[in-house]
Amino acid sequence: MADWVILVDSPKDFPNADTPHKVITTKDYLARTNLFRGARPKIINLSRSFAYQTRGYYSSLLAEARGHRVIPSVETMVDLGSRQLYAQALPELDDALMKALAAADDKNVPTRILACFGRVGDRRFDRFGRLLFDWYRCPVLEVTIENVDRPQIRRLASVPMSKLTAEELRFFHGALHTHTTREWRGKKDRATPRYSFAVLHDPNEAMPPSTLSTMKHWARIAEKLGVEIEPITRRDLSRLAEFDALFIRETTSIDNHTYRFARRAMQEGMPVIDDPISMIRCTNKIYLHELMTSNGIAVPPTVIIGGMHDLTRAADELGFPMVLKVPDSSFSRGVKKVDNATELDALVRAWLTDTDLLLAQAFMPTPFDWRVGVLGGKPIFVCQYMMAKKHWQIVKHQENGKALEGAHNTIALSAAPPAVIDVGLRAAQLIGSGLYGVDIKETADGIFVVEVNDNPNIEHGIEDFMEKDQVWIELTRWFIDRLEG
Repeated sequence: MADWVILVDSPKDFPNADTPHKVITTKDYLARTNLFRGARPKIINLSRSFAYQTRGYYSSLLAEARGHRVIPSVETMVDLGSRQLYAQALPELDDALMKALAAADDKNVPTRILACFGRVGDRRFDRFGRLLFDWYRCPVLEVTIENVDRPQIRRLASVPMSKLTAEELRFFHGALHTHTTREWRGKKDRATPRYSFAVLHDPNEAMPPSTLSTMKHWARIAEKLGVEIEPITRRDLSRLAEFDALFIRETTSIDNHTYRFARRAMQEGMPVIDDPISMIRCTNKIYLHELMTSNGIAVPPTVIIGGMHDLTRAADELGFPMVLKVPDSSFSRGVKKVDNATELDALVRAWLTDTDLLLAQAFMPTPFDWRVGVLGGKPIFVCQYMMAKKHWQIVKHQENGKALEGAHNTIALSAAPPAVIDVGLRAAQLIGSGLYGVDIKETADGIFVVEVNDNPNIEHGIEDFMEKDQVWIELTRWFIDRLEG
């Protein structure tokens, strides 16, 4: 786990601080280039000024160059230096401010809000403070508010320690302690881990890619490799930089918080599964179809439908029954089988109200689908997912909201068909070097890639049934290799 380091221009700038963290001056940090060689400290820059070409500015600039994690970043410094640059955040922040006031019994509008690491003294604005820290990861931010026709943010500015009152300093140190201290899971008497990984999950998700019990199993294995695993939720975006890596274990989408977490992790220089580029590539089936076909990988016969005029061609080329798919869909949702032209016409009309393009694919009935789990260009598991009972997909979604899944059969890597593994590896390598689940159909006509999933299921006792703990060891090492390489 990386250590926390406090940067100040002078020791006098950090008064009465009972802190376990290393406190050094910006002068020493800038001059001693080998001070943290081989380590990845987490830097909190408390310089008196973040203006261009000051010590504070150069400290964050060189921290980024040295591979150290630092707040505020130079990007944040620049953004906060001009209202024109931080104006993009004001509509969302103003809206959060109004919602906080509307929900509170006390409607009094403050003229100033001080936020330290996203925490504020006025509990009415707790969520506002977290959102502010999501936008601008700055240790101390002052929000100036004007109330003419309605409360609005007039100014955002970083505040040096010397400008804080004694009471504000006490609040700052409390916020600093909270920011740098977490509730650690697992044995309290264990050795301090080298790294800490965040696992983004949704405790209310009906079909998560990994359950919390599976993540606890991984935590026990990762601990032996010097890694601590901590579950986080969508509310913890402001805490993300406290960790060394991020593993997303809830269903991903580029239009929800999972993409925002992935983007933030990359901005922080953290290894992340799933990375934003993989999410973009895998969540769209039309992109996958074009990518696979242009690289010589067989896929089911497909017709792209952009309007009602394409239905005749789809019927002629694919025949009935055929499978219709929404480009952005997961867990068998947005995938329907149509048995005739009437059903095709009705479904296309309904679905084209929400998307400009659809995929129609030949119906290829098989008793099971192969899935090859690929991590960093290597196979880590191979499974057969059987079709749900009396259904043509591996998952059957019922009208009552429940889902029925087919059986599964995990195959040892050494016993899996080499051709299936080879196709899975080739398909995954076109996406990236992260974690992917390649769904494959094997028929008398050959091996076909159905899709590449950026967020594949890995459930203890299922996907890891044959390779056992090696699956989790490989996953842990993937992150460590990127942290240390």
